[in-house]
Amino acid sequence: MIQIGLTGWGDHKSIYAADTKAHEKLQEYSSHFPVVELDSSFYAVQPIRNMEKWARETPGNFQFIVKAYQGMTGHDREGKENPFETKEEMFQAFRESVEPLRKAGKLGAVLFQFPPWFDCRQEHVNYIRYCKKQMKDIPVALEFRQQSWYEERFQQQTLQFMKREGWIHTIADEPQAGVKSVPFVPVVTVKDKVIVRLHGRNVHGWNYSGNANWRKVRYLYEYNEQELISIAEEVKRLEKQCEEVIVLFNNNSGGHAAGNAKQFQQMLGIEFDGLASQQLGLF
Repeated sequence: MIQIGLTGWGDHKSIYAADTKAHEKLQEYSSHFPVVELDSSFYAVQPIRNMEKWARETPGNFQFIVKAYQGMTGHDREGKENPFETKEEMFQAFRESVEPLRKAGKLGAVLFQFPPWFDCRQEHVNYIRYCKKQMKDIPVALEFRQQSWYEERFQQQTLQFMKREGWIHTIADEPQAGVKSVPFVPVVTVKDKVIVRLHGRNVHGWNYSGNANWRKVRYLYEYNEQELISIAEEVKRLEKQCEEVIVLFNNNSGGHAAGNAKQFQQMLGIEFDGLASQQLGLF
C-alpha cells in the first residue's frame, strides 16, 4: 500500500477554494490525501484538545505523521526556550499529547528528525535509544540530516541499529549539498511501514548562507516528470518489502508540493479509499 500526503495542511493554496477558512482546511485536505505530516507539534507540544479536534475532523482511516517536539530532537540548542524542567517531563507531555490520535487509530508515527549537527557518534546513538525507550509502544520514525550516518563505514551499522531498535526508516530525497544533507537510501527497517520525505533538490538554497529567508528558500523546488518517475520506481520497490509506504511532499516553499503529489498519485495510478467528501460549490 502506498499513501501520499503533504507536510502540513495550511499552506497548499491549490487544493482549497479562495474562501476556505483556516479551521476548514484539515477536513478539506482529507478529501484529497489520506495522510499528513503534523508539524505544529515540532514548535510546541500540542494541547490534547487540538489532537482530539483533528482526530474528529478526519476520516476513520486517516493518518498523522507527528513531528517530535524540538526539545526532544535537540533543535532547542538554537536558543529556543524549553518549558519543561526535565527530559522525562517533556517526553511524558508529548506522549499524552498524541494519545487522542493513537486511541483513534490515526497515529501513523512520531517522526524524530534530528538536526544537521547530530552526527554519528556513541553519545547520539545512546540518545536515540533513550528516545525509543521514552516513547514506549508509540511507533517512531527516524530521519537524519547529517551525512555521517550514511557514510560507507557507518551505513550498514546505522540501518541494522534501526532494525534492532524498531525505528521506521525515513528515506529523504533532498539536495546533495555536503555533510548537512543525506543520500537517498531506499531501505526498509521494519516490516509494517517506511516513510519517504521529498524535500526537493534546491542545492543552492539548502544550507544556511546568511539569508534571512533561508528556511523558506530551501524547499523551493518543483519535481519534474522524470524525477517523479524515478522516485515512483523506488517507491514501488519499497512497497514489495513492507506493508505500507508513506510518501510526504515537503517541497512547498513555492507551493509545488500539492501539485507534485497529485502528479505522483496519477503516475502510480492510485485511488485512495475512505477520503472525506469534497465540498462542492453551488455553481
